[in-house]
Amino acid sequence: MSADGEPSSRVAIGIAFGNSYSSIAHTTGEGKAEVIANEEGDRQIPSILAYVDGEELQGTQAKAQLVRNPKNTVAYFRDFLGQEFKSIDPSPCHQSAHPIQSGNSIAFSIRDTEAEESNNTSVSEIATRHIRVLAASAADFLGKSINSAVITVPTNFSDAQKEALSKASADAGVEVLQLISEPVAAVLAYDARTGTDPSDKTVVVADIGGTRTDIAVVASRGGIYTILATAHDYEYSGTQLDKVLVEYFAKEFLKKNKSAEDPRNNARSLAKLTLESEAVKKALSLGGSANFSVESLSSGIDFTATINRTRYELLAGKIFAAISRLVLSVVAKAGLDPLDISDVIMSGGSSHTPRLARNMQSTFSSAAVHAPATSTEALNPSELAARGAAIQASLISDFDVEDVRESCHPVVTATAHLSTALGLLCISADEKSHGVFVPLVEAETPVPVRRSKIFPVPGAGGDVIVKLCEGTSEVISKPVEKKTKPETNGDDDDSDDDDDSEEEEEEIKEKKWKHKATIAEAAIRGVKKGAKIEVQLNIGPDLAVTMVAREVGGKGGVRGVVPAS
Repeated sequence: MSADGEPSSRVAIGIAFGNSYSSIAHTTGEGKAEVIANEEGDRQIPSILAYVDGEELQGTQAKAQLVRNPKNTVAYFRDFLGQEFKSIDPSPCHQSAHPIQSGNSIAFSIRDTEAEESNNTSVSEIATRHIRVLAASAADFLGKSINSAVITVPTNFSDAQKEALSKASADAGVEVLQLISEPVAAVLAYDARTGTDPSDKTVVVADIGGTRTDIAVVASRGGIYTILATAHDYEYSGTQLDKVLVEYFAKEFLKKNKSAEDPRNNARSLAKLTLESEAVKKALSLGGSANFSVESLSSGIDFTATINRTRYELLAGKIFAAISRLVLSVVAKAGLDPLDISDVIMSGGSSHTPRLARNMQSTFSSAAVHAPATSTEALNPSELAARGAAIQASLISDFDVEDVRESCHPVVTATAHLSTALGLLCISADEKSHGVFVPLVEAETPVPVRRSKIFPVPGAGGDVIVKLCEGTSEVISKPVEKKTKPETNGDDDDSDDDDDSEEEEEEIKEKKWKHKATIAEAAIRGVKKGAKIEVQLNIGPDLAVTMVAREVGGKGGVRGVVPAS
């Protein structure tokens, strides 16, 4: 049932439609986002459909069919929406129903009815069925029929893919209010928390999903989000971490059962091996060790084994390192240094892995890393996209659909941004000091924008000069002095090399701001000693700057306009 664009009859939720897992969320009466569990109690619902004698299975029940009924089980299909068959990579579907060409689109040959023959079911129809079940689960929980939603998509989703997703959702009776990018939804989920600092920040969102890893650098300026750079990698993802464990347990099985068939060479055994390896990976995110147990893994032999987290991290070390390099490359692509990053948000199911979060802490030493392994206040990485979508749905559900679409049109949303930071120098006219540059409006801030800052009066007061300047930041490395070991008596010390008495030299990196060109100056006369000065900047859509400077509590002030250059 469609909402027909009427806000009064609209019941909206947030949907995170992932390649591997999907989530649904809503906002409570207090405005708090909550993820909804389906009938089986799952908050992360596998994006899988399976058919047994015409009966449709969804979620966890469907995932179990990857072992028993792979040819009639459809998985990893989201990215196929809106694409031509020749442009897709079908390798994730190796252990499930394979995509086939159907005209210019993609379909799956499955037995989704009681008939013996297989049907060519389009990927759009599969997506429609999946969204319909998600909406039904939300309706059962809320006691209301769901007719609209905000759905998250990757940043590299094309217009054709977005249109195909909107159509599939509409066919399921769920009107798409807005499609928002997954990294923006993750940032929104954190920013919507009570007591969150609303200050400007630059955020890295590392979304480690099942079949792909998406990295984005997002500039958050006054509640407006701008994506500065992105990268998408299909080689290093949660599936690759599963494969590391698959290889390890397969080799351990063959060591103990030399005459048995290699479980990797049998489709059914490989499916069992893969599903249990994924479960072990999740268990290692919570505990120091995990048990692997599969009945009749190969040649009718049961197999059990144990692995600890240290061994797992060693086996997957190359993947962890590759993800760290990918994140750094995106930061460089945005023209930034790691010290420019204020927050790192770990998103996606595989972000529960403690080693990934620790690597981010090492890479971004000055940033707050939001992950369960590094912060007790971190949100569940698997739920971020759905939470953000639900919050956005609550914000726009009272507007007409056409108004929402018009306000999200690129002509409206593609606003001008500052290319360099603007800041202030506040100095005493009687002193030779150049003051300290304080950034007020950071680069990549969309305009129009207003910022204000209160400065203590420099020196003994009197006449004070306020300079409006462009600013830039640079990273300075300072060597740390070597520390020598304390001297001890004894012959053993005489045999030590000189190098052993000193620790390795280390460097400390600091981010320093400095001013470049001076744009304008303003003088405030007769300021009292110990007083404060308030400076306000208003930057218009045409980049013209209005600066107002005054003594706090004093009369009058100075106002000037700098036209756009």
